[in-house]
Amino acid sequence: MSKKRIVYSTDPSWKEAAKETIEKTPDGDGIVRLHRQTKGRNGKPVTQVKGLPLTDADLKKVAKELKNKCGVGGSIEGADILIQGDKREIIKPLLEARGFTVKLAGG
Repeated sequence: MSKKRIVYSTDPSWKEAAKETIEKTPDGDGIVRLHRQTKGRNGKPVTQVKGLPLTDADLKKVAKELKNKCGVGGSIEGADILIQGDKREIIKPLLEARGFTVKLAGG
């Protein structure tokens, strides 16, 4: 239940290791996929954006833009963006305008 974390360290390298950003790359073919999910969400739909080859900072910027354009909330889970509601038809042209190849997936 208790998570161990560094509170204080005299080692100067521990801060530098925490600041490194890891570039998230898709495992597949470079196509961004928009999934519609309801499983585990009491039947409420969620649009999941998978396969964006972006860093953490860029992923946050794209997520914020998508949430603003759709007028809904959302979050980031790992390398995926979750947008509340079935907003695939709104999100697809926004991502294509940024130069991504987008496919609709899921029910």
